[in-house]
Amino acid sequence: MKFRKKVLLAKLETVYGTDATPTGAANAIQVSDLAISPMEGSTVNRDLVRPTLGNDLQIHVGTHVKLEFDVEMAGAGAAGTAPAYGPVLRMCGLAETINAGTSVEYDPVSGNEESGSLYFHIDGQKHALLGVRGGFSLKGDPGSIPKFHFMMTGLWVDPATVADPTPDFSAFQVPLAVTNDNTPTFSLHGISPNKIGFSFDQANQVVYRNVVGEESVQITDRAPAGQVTIEAPVLATKNFFTIAKANTTGALQLIHGVTAGHIVQFDAAQVQVLQPKYGDSDGIATLQMGLSVIPTSAGDDDFKITVK
Repeated sequence: MKFRKKVLLAKLETVYGTDATPTGAANAIQVSDLAISPMEGSTVNRDLVRPTLGNDLQIHVGTHVKLEFDVEMAGAGAAGTAPAYGPVLRMCGLAETINAGTSVEYDPVSGNEESGSLYFHIDGQKHALLGVRGGFSLKGDPGSIPKFHFMMTGLWVDPATVADPTPDFSAFQVPLAVTNDNTPTFSLHGISPNKIGFSFDQANQVVYRNVVGEESVQITDRAPAGQVTIEAPVLATKNFFTIAKANTTGALQLIHGVTAGHIVQFDAAQVQVLQPKYGDSDGIATLQMGLSVIPTSAGDDDFKITVK
């Protein structure tokens, strides 16, 4: 077995925990840094009383599977077309809305989260995960390829020896690096500072449950947060220290890509900046701040990802 020979397939399920049978031709996901934890769970010791020393047999309990992988943050190739990685975003508690010919939006939900089936192939061996749900983070520092990092949890299926599928990655677009030309918009609390770094974590609370009557993976909460580093504005332009002290919220927007079909936009209407700190970037003063992303009273509008 060659460790590098890996393929990942992902397809949304119609019925929770029922294999959606993804195929290489229709459901391949182009990823990097793909890693599997094939036997998560715990063991229970029998603690039998006996007249000699030694171990007891340990019983595996609640065995499930976890996967982590990165997907390049890029458009779908045409405005109003869902990106090929869209099914995985939907498994993270996001609802997909297609605006024909214009855009595809992903918004958080607080119930009835979709689930999916993932197939992890490694050189002729298949590990399937059913009832998969998870969460994501994203990062896009200057000079790098922006990526989604997915952390997925699924129900156990016995591994099997199966021929590796032939993946079709044609729906995935070549990404753009984060540069001044490729990332035309970054705004925070009404100003457009020079951005040094930005990261966001959906911070879903994902739990595997195995109780009498049900085995499932559930998303039970989320606490979206992030970090930003910008060139420090003079206080007369924007005083982030008093803004943080007053617990004031403001909007954040990031647009990456410049031509239709290759744009990904991130919006958050109510972002609280936390504990600004000075730093240094090439001799330029910076501010590093934590971010707390808060929904409005309407709910489920903490943030929005738009592919257009």
